[in-house]
Amino acid sequence: MRRTLSCAGCAVLFAAMPWVALAAAPVESSVQKPAHPAAAVFASVNNSVITVQEYETAVAQAARQKFYHRTPDGDKLAELQREVADNLINHRLLIAESKRRGVVPDQQSVQKQIAVYDERYKDSPQWKSNRAQMLPPLKAELELRSSLESLEKQVRGTADPTEQRLRAYYDSHHDLFTQPEQVQLSIILLKVDPSAPRLTWDKAREEAQTILKRLKGGMAFAQLAQLHSADGSAQKGGDMGYVHRGVLPPAAQEAIDKLQAGMVTEAVTLLEGVALFRLEDRKPAQLRNFADVRVRAADLWRREQSEAKWKDFLASLRKAAVIKIDTTRYPGLGAVQAAQLDARR
Repeated sequence: MRRTLSCAGCAVLFAAMPWVALAAAPVESSVQKPAHPAAAVFASVNNSVITVQEYETAVAQAARQKFYHRTPDGDKLAELQREVADNLINHRLLIAESKRRGVVPDQQSVQKQIAVYDERYKDSPQWKSNRAQMLPPLKAELELRSSLESLEKQVRGTADPTEQRLRAYYDSHHDLFTQPEQVQLSIILLKVDPSAPRLTWDKAREEAQTILKRLKGGMAFAQLAQLHSADGSAQKGGDMGYVHRGVLPPAAQEAIDKLQAGMVTEAVTLLEGVALFRLEDRKPAQLRNFADVRVRAADLWRREQSEAKWKDFLASLRKAAVIKIDTTRYPGLGAVQAAQLDARR
């Protein structure tokens, strides 16, 4: 699968191309699209126009990908509309910048992708009869996508960090290189179907209390786990081994946080049933040595630098551009318009 450009919204636009209908019938979006004249203008980006039809089609595509057949509520829909607006504006700016820089598509890659379409739809009567008509817009879109990917690589390109810079990154990001606390646990799980009636859950909690009394009376946790637990660890006396913080459900983690080694929780209700946990050991969080995480630190540094360069690049394009959005038709996009005006000041 090819990587989608992070900011340009290419995936949405690419999915809207006509040959995709060969693969699947169109699905109605949960977002209703008001009827507008095809030439109605949503926004202008320098000398390029984004039509209302283009914008609303992109919103519908994005809504279907993000929410499937659910209808997004007002806040979520407004957020989606702003995101799509930003993507379309960025897309126009990136196309113009790609042309200004004379970025050319990788024709070898484009031909390989066309060959993939030929292979995928070789048995499709529609593809065979309409290939000559569909190929030019397909090739143009693939070339555009290739050019934008090349532009993004140019902008994001980052040299390897010096040892001093890398060490400084490690020192200022200890949280990224700290191994979380680990706890060694044993469990007795009384399994209950999530859809079981309340009475079944109550009986499981009563059974857990009975087991807890027997534990307090001196019976071995491992023995009771073998007798009662439905967890896969039962044959090992309930031993779960070491578990990192954040892996357990919140209710279990909260109960275990109160324990010292050798102590047992009260009954904890989980999605899969009612459980008792015994804390066997606790290993505190530990910062890993720089030498052990050097490669990962370098990768994270490059990624952070790449994202910063891309963000700054887009901001510079927008600052230099003249962008006008029809906020009378789309009042919720006033914030996008205001941000653009602020950027130009």
